[in-house]
Amino acid sequence: MQFKQRSLMQLADMICGNFSESESFFLYRSSIRITEFFQDCDTDYSHDGSTRNYWVAETLKTILTEPQNSANTPPDTFARVIVTLMDQGDALHEGSDRSGALSILNATLAREGFEAFYGTDKHCHLRHIATNTIAIAANPHRPFSAAELKRRDRLNTYLDSSSEDTLIAEVLLPLFRQLGFHRVTAAGHEDKALEYGKDIWMKYTLPTRHLLYFGIQVKKGKLDSAGVTKGSNSNVAEIHNQVTMMLGHEIFDPEIGKRVLVDHAFIVAGGEITKAARNWIGNKLDATKRSQIMFMDREDILNLFVVTNIPLPAAALSTLKDDDDIPF
Repeated sequence: MQFKQRSLMQLADMICGNFSESESFFLYRSSIRITEFFQDCDTDYSHDGSTRNYWVAETLKTILTEPQNSANTPPDTFARVIVTLMDQGDALHEGSDRSGALSILNATLAREGFEAFYGTDKHCHLRHIATNTIAIAANPHRPFSAAELKRRDRLNTYLDSSSEDTLIAEVLLPLFRQLGFHRVTAAGHEDKALEYGKDIWMKYTLPTRHLLYFGIQVKKGKLDSAGVTKGSNSNVAEIHNQVTMMLGHEIFDPEIGKRVLVDHAFIVAGGEITKAARNWIGNKLDATKRSQIMFMDREDILNLFVVTNIPLPAAALSTLKDDDDIPF
């Protein structure tokens, strides 16, 4: 990934603190402080004593050549640089929300198609403006803040009463789009007979510009291995048949005008996927197909939805009380 030299120099000035002392929103960093800054970003870069902002600009240019998670995201190291630069504990001449610093940063990032924002974890993240993709993959297994736990509980309650179509439209489609997938398309129950078991299909662009296609089979309730389906539970044998059908049939991608096969399949359950169900379907798949099947249950959905800062569905917000302090 390449940034314009003008943008690199402006970012370097923010890191160095090259602003009027009485008006700066960024800390001044001497040579040793610049080295410490990049150590805090989990890198081994050490300032060599040359002109500070030019050295930092060249270092940022090097960082941007590192591998990317996707075509629309900068390298993870660059995202850590932004997190470190915008640490709320370093606020200067303004409040902890760092609105002044954020405005200056975003004026530079907008030129490169990105926007910085503070998440509910109080860290500064990057969003690709065109695709609304979060630039760094948040860790869904980290401890959650009190506000994030409230959002998670609210979404959990919402999923208890939502239908399968609502789960797809209001939760899964926004989630996968935020995670960097594109052309995320839901079949809908009215024409599912033509979709060969796929509730959703989507694609993902690798840094090499190659495309991977994904099909998703969604079940609202619990997925188990019982011999008889009970209530809202679904039997894993039925899912196995649908996934096998999905992997064997083509989809039409209108963006390239060709029919393509699904490379991987997600099995997504709005409830729990039991260990027995996972083991059963794993034993049914041969070694070549096993890597094609991935699982997500409610816990995965809740955690990913929270850490990627996706707004709660409107229906989940409609029952909020005035005193509920839940970030949307």
